[in-house]
Amino acid sequence: MTSETIAPLARDKRPFAPYHKWDRNFFLIWLGLIWLGIVMGFGSDMIQRAQHHAAPFPAIVHVHAAVFVSWLALLTTQIALIRRGRRDIHMKLGIAGMILAPVMVVLGPAAAIMVSRADYAATHHAPVFIAIQFLGILDFAGLAGAAFLLRANSSAHKRLILLATLAITDAGFARWFAGGILAALGMHYWTFLVAIYGVTAILALGLGAYDLITRGRLNAVYLPALVWTFGLQLTAVWLFFNPAWAPIATRMIGY
Repeated sequence: MTSETIAPLARDKRPFAPYHKWDRNFFLIWLGLIWLGIVMGFGSDMIQRAQHHAAPFPAIVHVHAAVFVSWLALLTTQIALIRRGRRDIHMKLGIAGMILAPVMVVLGPAAAIMVSRADYAATHHAPVFIAIQFLGILDFAGLAGAAFLLRANSSAHKRLILLATLAITDAGFARWFAGGILAALGMHYWTFLVAIYGVTAILALGLGAYDLITRGRLNAVYLPALVWTFGLQLTAVWLFFNPAWAPIATRMIGY
């Protein structure tokens, strides 16, 4: 084996660089895109509901929305603190995230069940979409839990938090893009998968591409996190189209 082949192997054993000069802007840009997706997706949905005088959501939906926005606001604050060099406050404020995350894990499915019950009472359509909602919050729970366990490893922690947040922002992007995608390509497994998860998948893959560009390698947690997320997404869409899921989902909402 020549020195030319030994050198790359030796470099691969170096630890993942915790910081790169581009990190400040990269994570800020990705956060901005997340906010854009949520505001555009849910903002347009609220406008349409108001125009059609739709029935108001149950109170738990508003509570869930407030907690979700609080998570995004906390993430924004945490990124701002790191940019200002206030790691001490960042670490103390992380306790709020450890409280918010399990609250979101409870409120998400609860809100989904309440909305699905109301929809089923009005339309008698099986609530098959709760597969997307339930497995999305499971995705978030796994990634956020791993992020908190690895909070001493800053590079792994912030990537897991970003991926966890992407796991629960697909609804905003889907409200923005899904209708056009499905109208153009039809309602099938792969088109529905792209319509629901396509934008967040691009952002998640973009994180990996960024690390390859700036570090020449992926963070150790990235591929396991990606397998976890994509595996749950594939399963959620499979359940959505599986006829056996409809009666199970209907029983899950109490009918």
